[in-house]
Amino acid sequence: MPFSPKPPVTLPPRPWGLSREHRIRLGGLELVPDLSGALFAPDLKSLLVADLHLEKASNMAKRGVHLPPYDTRATLALLEAVIAHALPERLIFLGDSFHDDDARERMDGADLAKLRKVTEHTETIWITGNHDPRPPSDIGGRIASEVALGDITLRHEPSQLADGKFEIAGHLHPGATVSQRGKRIRCKCLIGNGQRLVMPAFGSFTGALSISSEPFRKIFAANDFHVWMLGDRAIYRFPAKRVS
Repeated sequence: MPFSPKPPVTLPPRPWGLSREHRIRLGGLELVPDLSGALFAPDLKSLLVADLHLEKASNMAKRGVHLPPYDTRATLALLEAVIAHALPERLIFLGDSFHDDDARERMDGADLAKLRKVTEHTETIWITGNHDPRPPSDIGGRIASEVALGDITLRHEPSQLADGKFEIAGHLHPGATVSQRGKRIRCKCLIGNGQRLVMPAFGSFTGALSISSEPFRKIFAANDFHVWMLGDRAIYRFPAKRVS
């Protein structure tokens, strides 16, 4: 049974839509960023999504932090919209799709049915994460620790890469700040340097870690990367020297 009943609600829409301007080249593969934070590989008809953290709110409620229990529903609604727009043949989740080992048991039946409908219609791969090292096996799709997408390795946590190796990871929830016309604007972002790309968290109750923090300094050389900031209506690309 779910942790708490979740009646139907009207959810405010979050932005989604494949970029018409930006293409990210990595390991010989073209990737199209989506306003939601997902990535689409047109040549392989694969949609990549990182860090859904389903049932994060109900996890926090168990610990006495009471939040509206609709994060899973909002996240799945956004996922459905992105899938309907991109029409992928393969869907790859880059880990931490579930916030904890018991998340699936707390999911409302309607939300669980919606997720199963997704996996029934699209080939699905669940990469394991630190929050969900054992993703549920009864919702469709297959489970893997890593996935090869052409010459690129998809994994949850960024690794120390050797020369000539490429990866796409999640885990760090990147966010960047830029100063424009006297205002400081902070958004979730993708961050990459031609060898590695780290995706933002897709989930509704997921935050963002500044790209100037130590975890990013360990994997990206100073001023040797770009970010793709996710605005309300468009994606904006900035060099490292413009953002923090």
